[in-house]
Amino acid sequence: MSGLPSFRAVILMVAAVLVVTAAAGGVVVILGDDLVKTANEPVRRKPTQRPQQPSPRLDQLVPTAAPVKDFGQGGAGVTATPPRVLAIAAGTVPKSTRFALSGLKHVQKVIVVDAGAVKVAGTGLNLLAVDPADFRSWTPQPVADQPAVWSALARGEMVADAGAMRKFGMILGGMYQVDGGPRLRVAASATLGLMGVDGLVSADLGRSLGFAPGVAVLLHGKAGKISESGVRKVLGKGSQVVMLDAAHRTPKQQQPQQQKPQTTVNVGRPGSYLDLYKASATRCPGLSWTVLAAIGQVESSHGRNNGPSSAGALGPMQFMPATWKHYGVDGDGDGKSDIWSPYDAVPGAANYLCANGAGKGGEKLRKAIWFYNHSWDYVNKVMGIAQAYARTYA
Repeated sequence: MSGLPSFRAVILMVAAVLVVTAAAGGVVVILGDDLVKTANEPVRRKPTQRPQQPSPRLDQLVPTAAPVKDFGQGGAGVTATPPRVLAIAAGTVPKSTRFALSGLKHVQKVIVVDAGAVKVAGTGLNLLAVDPADFRSWTPQPVADQPAVWSALARGEMVADAGAMRKFGMILGGMYQVDGGPRLRVAASATLGLMGVDGLVSADLGRSLGFAPGVAVLLHGKAGKISESGVRKVLGKGSQVVMLDAAHRTPKQQQPQQQKPQTTVNVGRPGSYLDLYKASATRCPGLSWTVLAAIGQVESSHGRNNGPSSAGALGPMQFMPATWKHYGVDGDGDGKSDIWSPYDAVPGAANYLCANGAGKGGEKLRKAIWFYNHSWDYVNKVMGIAQAYARTYA
């Protein structure tokens, strides 16, 4: 097998490519960059089964950017040994080659796992198939310490990389059908730090999907010290090597200066939802914070019911992923726009409302709220709650 130009291409050559058809309730994949016309969005109706919850005191309700989790927190004290090198061999890596890799200077740990690719609505996902117990230490410490990730893999579910979740518009808890295989549930999302890898499945599931056995190699050692040429030489012709610690290999004086993220608003991380709504409203001159607070109450009870909704809306302000793509902001200056974080979602809602004229008040404000959820009953409800907040916090 000859060398290939990209990591993704190598994965596709060594793994069985499965044609996947979109299934009802499956993962939503956003293709193309066409601006979504908000007027065409469906009304995001709330499930009628949801019990009514009393409105909490906003000055006592603390926002949290922690992702919604299906399982308990805590860890088993696993010490993370992050991979410095990720390589895909042209075929199954034999024990002799593994021993040769472990003998390279500065290499401290080696693991070999299966790899393959699946397709969802024509979009390929590159996956590693791993044993949860063996692979746990190869992930960042916060991921290693999260039982939800490893119990999901043990149950035969998929753990998606956080970047892939955003890129492809996947929804936690969503299902997608593998042609000729099982329906995979996206049970957890984590920052895996594996360039070109979109997610993890269990080794057993990988075998049932026909993944290429023992072709993916991860090496751990001192950052920036493992020889790339040495790894290539041991793995032989046709292998693809990705240096995950590339930042440690460039002299600091030669590294380009990092530009500050382009942000339209930065509200920091206020200590209460009351302060968060007030700070976010400054993003749209003329918009009262009470309108944001009212929307936050209706949509998620201020982060207590973050979804996904029946229509696929996500986070404390219940954005549709396609809308978030165009109106989401980095509200707390951490370098990313996170639909699940109230520190991004609330100023993102202000940005969206302002784009539809909310700052002009009157009928313009009502129309902007209508764009948020296409129902005049919704508009009246939001305005009523906003007036109640104005009286309560006058």
